[in-house]
Amino acid sequence: MNLTKHQAGLSLVELMIALAISSFLILGITQVYIDNQRHYLFQQSQTGNLDSGRFASLIFEQYLSKAGYRRTPSKLLEEAFPVRTASGGCLAFAAGASVTGLDPAEGIGFCVRYQPQVSAELDCQGIASTTTYAKAFPDVASSSLIVLAFKYEAGASGELQNGKLLCKSLNVSAPQFTEQLTGIADMRLDFGIGSTDVLSKEVTSYVAQKDWTANTGAIRSVRYSLLLASRTAQRDSDDSKVLTDWLALAPAATKTRLQNADNKRIYQVVSNTQTVRNLMP
Repeated sequence: MNLTKHQAGLSLVELMIALAISSFLILGITQVYIDNQRHYLFQQSQTGNLDSGRFASLIFEQYLSKAGYRRTPSKLLEEAFPVRTASGGCLAFAAGASVTGLDPAEGIGFCVRYQPQVSAELDCQGIASTTTYAKAFPDVASSSLIVLAFKYEAGASGELQNGKLLCKSLNVSAPQFTEQLTGIADMRLDFGIGSTDVLSKEVTSYVAQKDWTANTGAIRSVRYSLLLASRTAQRDSDDSKVLTDWLALAPAATKTRLQNADNKRIYQVVSNTQTVRNLMP
């Protein structure tokens, strides 16, 4: 009597087929993971750029809206804001002016001054004003004005993501710049000017900060543009339209600096124009 023996388990052919199918599945899952990781990093970089841009806009809006503030509105601008000579990196303030340029030798930036709104008001460095109000409309001494300087500082060579916005108070004996935020690859700054009359409301033209002087005209608005940058190797393509458009208007030295440090970063541009509202009668 013949007995048929049945073999149990997988044959070599079946095992090879299973391994081939598993390999395709693993490759597919791996590619999905890599794509999701790349998408996540891209979104994180863009979110970081947007957050930095929003924060920079909030800082500029906060302090430019304070520029020229008078606790007693009936007081003349020329009396509330007398002439202040150049100091601390700021150019001179004309009588009635509450915004002036940063000395071009210091870099890109501007300076503002205003009266404290409340007693012991804090400035951008967290320093409390020594002014104390005992009545609603006091006569505020010019020595009590809060004077602040804002400056852009580029990151070290090849580190565009470490460019900083700095601020310092000129109300202390040894003013020093402190960091407000990072992530700024480059900055442009223009001043909207009118006539030399401090009561003029009209903005007739815009002048680059480096070209502005006290004789150019009273500053009525500040226009800024920020180029925000992520870490390196965050985009797939070699070219970035945002960076290309920015470089089209950049001076030669800045263009070279940005191109050499690009290394596939992700960029975002934030621009705005802030009117110095408190100077308007």
